[in-house]
Amino acid sequence: MDGTRGTMAVDWEERIDVRRLREDRKQRVLDRMDDAGLGSVLLLNDPNVRYVTGLAMTGGSGADHYTLLLEDGTIVHWDTADHASNQRYNSPWLDDVRYACPGLGNVPRASGRNSAREFLLGTMADTVVDALEEYDLLDQPMGVDIGNAGLQSALDERGADVRHDAAIDLLEDARKTKTRDEIECLRTVAAICEAGFQKIKEVAKPGMRESEVWGEAVRELWRHGATVHGGYLTSGPNTWPKHQANTTDRVLRPGDLVYADFYNVAFLGYRSCYYRTFSLGEPTEVQRDAYETARDNLYDVIERLEPGATTDEVARGFPDMDGEHADYYGADEYWQMTTNHWAHGLGLQLYEVPLVWRGVSEDHPIEIEPGMTMAVETQEPADRQGVRVEEMVAVREDGPEVLSQWPVAEITTIDY
Repeated sequence: MDGTRGTMAVDWEERIDVRRLREDRKQRVLDRMDDAGLGSVLLLNDPNVRYVTGLAMTGGSGADHYTLLLEDGTIVHWDTADHASNQRYNSPWLDDVRYACPGLGNVPRASGRNSAREFLLGTMADTVVDALEEYDLLDQPMGVDIGNAGLQSALDERGADVRHDAAIDLLEDARKTKTRDEIECLRTVAAICEAGFQKIKEVAKPGMRESEVWGEAVRELWRHGATVHGGYLTSGPNTWPKHQANTTDRVLRPGDLVYADFYNVAFLGYRSCYYRTFSLGEPTEVQRDAYETARDNLYDVIERLEPGATTDEVARGFPDMDGEHADYYGADEYWQMTTNHWAHGLGLQLYEVPLVWRGVSEDHPIEIEPGMTMAVETQEPADRQGVRVEEMVAVREDGPEVLSQWPVAEITTIDY
């Protein structure tokens, strides 16, 4: 499926198989549960819930949806009244959908009384323990994918055998490499982002505001079936250092550099992170040189993403402290340069395993594995402006595959 086929379901060719996508993900978790000796795992982290159930998570207000995966593959899912009602109708692969009690997060916080909070948390724990008893698993170890002392205590008091760390490690291991359908989801969202870049190239011109150009790009992403949870466009002096407010009402001017970051744009839940830089008119020599440096640094890292390599080895492709322009920032440690040069895992979240970054990788390396997917990003100043460039990459048995395809050799020039 490496040709990025259509985004709609058809009967005349194989595309992303959503049933297989759900089943493969769940089986990965079940295999690891068996290895860990767990009878069940309780999931409260939205991406983990989606990974196992296939349900579209809306973020919610905290623990108003949670899922119990049992050792035989049975799923018990709790959700708000409206969502649960819809899921019973629209998600026939889920046989046991119940009403959630929001014991964590905003609902108990807003109640204003400790007695209300204790009631909600206790009732939430009751719902989980009742399900464990119904399925005869209360005496088996249960993993929980978040650390919350109150929930841990409430479950302990009701006789559950909670193994917190085991579930966190288990889900991290299951999700760090991707199935064929997951990789195709990421390839597809990259293609949709490229439609957004094309719209920027068509509409950006002096006199337009950053927010206007970004609005047109976002409209294009939604038109192609993406959901847009983040991203921004910035221009001119707002490109170095990166502007705190991201997209603003600044008016574009001739000679501006413009870059767009399509991050947290999702297709079937799988998130993009994809930078490109544009120039309003022909770029200057300084701007071209800065772009060339950022691009070469980017591909130095990508070429190191071989199975068996370690993240400390890969991170050495990123700039040293001089290349990071640490003097400009007044920094003297790599960890102070968060987000400037790194590679981070992509999937149902923007930041998944692995993280390749001089701030941690040198002393805390992990191994690169086939099936890992990530975004690799670099930047470079150009006088009072800056360039940023980023690619989405999948690690294959024979090395890295770049999933993103917007031209990268040079700054994209916008004629007006």
